[in-house]
Amino acid sequence: MAKIDPAERFSPDAVRKAEGGEKKPGPVKLGKIAQQVAAQYRRDTMSPVMVAGVLRLVEFAILFVSGMALFAYYVGLSTHLYWHYPVIIACVSLATVIGLEFFDCYQVPALMRPTKYVGRIALVWAGAFAIVAIAGFVFKISEDFSRLLFGLWFVVGLGLLLAVRMVMARMIRRWARNGRMERRAVIVGGGNAAEGLIRSIEQQPYNDIRICGIFDDRDDKRSPPIVAGYPKLGNIAELIEFARIARIDMLIVSLPLTAESRVLSLLKKLWVLPVDIRLSAHNNQLQFRPRSYSFIGSVPLLDIFDKPINDWDSVAKRAFDIIFSIVGIIVFSPIMLLTAIAIKLDSRGPVFFKQKRHGFNNEEVEVYKFRSMYVEQSDPTAKKTVTKNDPRVTRVGRFIRKTSIDELPQFFNALFGSLSLVGPRPHAVAAQSHNLLYTEVVDGYFARHRVKPGVTGWAQINGWRGEMDTDEKIKMRTEYDLFYIENWSLWLDLKILVLTPIRLLNTENAY
Repeated sequence: MAKIDPAERFSPDAVRKAEGGEKKPGPVKLGKIAQQVAAQYRRDTMSPVMVAGVLRLVEFAILFVSGMALFAYYVGLSTHLYWHYPVIIACVSLATVIGLEFFDCYQVPALMRPTKYVGRIALVWAGAFAIVAIAGFVFKISEDFSRLLFGLWFVVGLGLLLAVRMVMARMIRRWARNGRMERRAVIVGGGNAAEGLIRSIEQQPYNDIRICGIFDDRDDKRSPPIVAGYPKLGNIAELIEFARIARIDMLIVSLPLTAESRVLSLLKKLWVLPVDIRLSAHNNQLQFRPRSYSFIGSVPLLDIFDKPINDWDSVAKRAFDIIFSIVGIIVFSPIMLLTAIAIKLDSRGPVFFKQKRHGFNNEEVEVYKFRSMYVEQSDPTAKKTVTKNDPRVTRVGRFIRKTSIDELPQFFNALFGSLSLVGPRPHAVAAQSHNLLYTEVVDGYFARHRVKPGVTGWAQINGWRGEMDTDEKIKMRTEYDLFYIENWSLWLDLKILVLTPIRLLNTENAY
């Protein structure tokens, strides 16, 4: 049978064009059981990817430090080869970490059962030494190095690797028991297909999946309230609310791929969530390209959506925010000080203005700005947008809004973590266009909130800033925000940050 690429059938574009997507928002209330389950999973978990990444760094450091310590003790730092040894020790340590990665020794099953992988670890460690020995022979420098040193390091390094692995296994088992390290999954779709999928996942040894419940739009006759011991917690609309309370990592859609229209309709509702979305390929007769699959043990899944800016990317972005926020606060502190004085002299009231806005995963965050309106006419909900020559805006307010100086306090939001420096601009929770909430204007609007909002963004440097007085402007801003999310990189963040002050010179739409 010819292999099919599901990217064409279930691509983001196909999902967004599907019918039956995000409906106009209405009050959604979780059932009592769903609320209790969601409350259990409010706390963030430790990502296995992050744990494995830290272990790589720890093992490299242990091997390098132990090698250098033996070198300093047995050979001494005064040798004429004082710089050759550190290079060789670093190369052996790095080759070992790369080899362990190649032999899957950083996967969760390997971390939980180190004794089963002793042979692989010893083989990789010996292989790294063999590579260096061969290189020394080829370049005719092996006789210059201490065989005693490298013999001792081989024994000590192997012992340290195994000791670290034993300690890590105990820690991971403890984290798995208390829910600190796990991937939380929700099954979408019930019935026999969901039961077969759950049984298969549970049979996989040492997997890190915790199934939190089942959601299905079908009634209890077609989709039983209990499947494989897990309760049906609600319908798809309730799932979206559930996933915004509980820290869910993955949604697994358990529907036959032949029901393409229903699958696309479900995905269109779910893609706004900042989670991995997978299609179960369990018991599926269609064959897809190997690169399309991911696995829970031996259970195949089709990767449809990945959580954006996840794991190490989120660490890099957070470091970017902290560094450049501190730089921004230092550079713009004279302007902020002068602005605060001008505001106090111009009108009575506080210098700063706080406003509730939509943040990551649709949570409300409090954003800081310099006050630009008269106190008695301020609008914390932003239900009425600011227009040209708006009488609510003070004299100083007009200037700082036009130059975006009023946004400078948001460097502190980015430093403390409620905002990112670069991302979709956060809108006020009650922001409207022609008496319609933005969510009612743009289908899939909440997909903007799959990442942390930013002080500046891709839409802003492309001209979509200021008053959102037409539906078209809101839709275009959302399109640019979604492009940013789907194409994020640190280089893109840096480009946006550099271009922001240049593009702010265009004040046509800033009032």
